[in-house]
Amino acid sequence: MPSLKDLKNRIASVKATQKITKAMKMVAAAKLRRAQEAAEAARPYSQRMGAVLANIAQAVGSDDSAPRLMTGTGKDDVHLLVVCTAERGLCGGFNSSIARFARDHARKLLAEGKTVNIFCVGKKGYDSLRREFAGMIVERTDLRDVKRIGFTNADAIGRKVIGMFERGEFDVCTLFYSEFKSVISQIPTALQIIPAAPADAAPQAGAAALYEYEPDASGILEDLIPRNISVQIFRALLENVAGEMGAKMSAMDNATRNAGEMINKLTLSYNRQRQAQITKELIEIISGAEAL
Repeated sequence: MPSLKDLKNRIASVKATQKITKAMKMVAAAKLRRAQEAAEAARPYSQRMGAVLANIAQAVGSDDSAPRLMTGTGKDDVHLLVVCTAERGLCGGFNSSIARFARDHARKLLAEGKTVNIFCVGKKGYDSLRREFAGMIVERTDLRDVKRIGFTNADAIGRKVIGMFERGEFDVCTLFYSEFKSVISQIPTALQIIPAAPADAAPQAGAAALYEYEPDASGILEDLIPRNISVQIFRALLENVAGEMGAKMSAMDNATRNAGEMINKLTLSYNRQRQAQITKELIEIISGAEAL
């Protein structure tokens, strides 16, 4: 049985931890609103970008002049998985759910005889995936020093991915991230970005309009598809930031409440043991007095 001093020290330790978790919850709540607004603002732009891409792709059709980023290599042998996670932990199962989703997809591809390469964006995803797929991780980007995610960060990642495709290092690229729904709900998502999949774009309401392109549709796609890749990566990073803050807020709230329950149990145990010790001392004093 722990002594009174041990119980007192443990109560003080748990109280200190509770202060930290409560402060982290407040910080996450303050950051969540801004991150959520940024993620929600990026969704219409990325969706509209996909719709524009689909419209131009329909005009090009199966033309031989269409960019390889849209038509692909014609093969499906080598897959690149771009796995976006957070740089820090203490956010519940947020990072592990994305890594698990990507891991299951990689195992499925390997079972089909495909070659899998992994591009890790974020420390936690790298730490989780390297245990099983260390030899498959070909690239890693660390955003730990970035205080606020910007388009330049996503564009740098997009350029690396496009460069790998142009060097013939993969045939298909899939982006993994967590779509923010609410504080307690973040959904792991997979999005194919190379080759571009215009068929997945949301159809526009009303009759289809006819457009003329200058200089030509293929020339526009040459510039639009790389930009779309960076836009989709940027959206994924923003969704991850919002999801991370929401998960961290929920996890720290649970930790704060658990610490309160533990403090109550330890305090009750401390009081019982202290009362028992006082009772024992009184009995010893009375017994000594009667012996005289």
